[in-house]
Amino acid sequence: MPNIELDHVTKLYRSPRLFRQSMETGVEQISLSIQQGEFVFVTGKSGAGKSTLLNLISGQTRPSRGKVYVDQKDLAWLLKLSRNRAATIFGKVCQEPTLIRKRTIEENLALAAKIVLTKEPSQMTEARIKKVLALVGMRGVEKKYPVELSIGECRRVELARAMIGSPPVLILDEITANLDEDSIWDILHLLGDINRRGTTVIMATHASQYVNIMRRRVITLSEGRLLGDVKKGKYGDVLGRKEDTFLIYRTDSI
Repeated sequence: MPNIELDHVTKLYRSPRLFRQSMETGVEQISLSIQQGEFVFVTGKSGAGKSTLLNLISGQTRPSRGKVYVDQKDLAWLLKLSRNRAATIFGKVCQEPTLIRKRTIEENLALAAKIVLTKEPSQMTEARIKKVLALVGMRGVEKKYPVELSIGECRRVELARAMIGSPPVLILDEITANLDEDSIWDILHLLGDINRRGTTVIMATHASQYVNIMRRRVITLSEGRLLGDVKKGKYGDVLGRKEDTFLIYRTDSI
């Protein structure tokens, strides 16, 4: 089961401005470790670098400087060995809806299974699809299309798709955005159950009141920098008791 480490990771993006190109910072000098089985909230204002951090952790983007390690192995090197390696380690739900509208739910999940489980017989894949849909409370929707489901139900299906290959790590980018309170609680209870079974959950969110109630590890970003990392934190925590804090950064040092 993988542990994740970021060692002084910086991500720069080229941003065209007028007639010249400039570099913009996604995240800067991020160092942190995430142990297998943790539940981590990644918080901060829009543009703070949350999505960039999740993309770096999951291998979707490579750092401009520094390295990302999975079980002490360079993630970039692991991905060179196998293009599908990231999909076997990380299941991801993106911020924007990604279900294919003209495909049934079953077809959407089957396409994801083909990437992760290249040699699995179709009968086993069908059974796997039914299982993950049942896990997220969406039993019986296999033949429906995304347009027939609510936003919350589609997010559950996307979570099921992320779990199709039984990855040890789930990366979730604003999975509760635009959901009502009942749907948010349903998703968070579901993620809590998944986490208790040993899956690492790393979740970017603006849902401050739910972060405050759950009191899990809270990583706070500001303008691409790590502002706080508190073990049993609240939304926006920067400082905490020494025994409850992984890394403490004072705002006047940033």
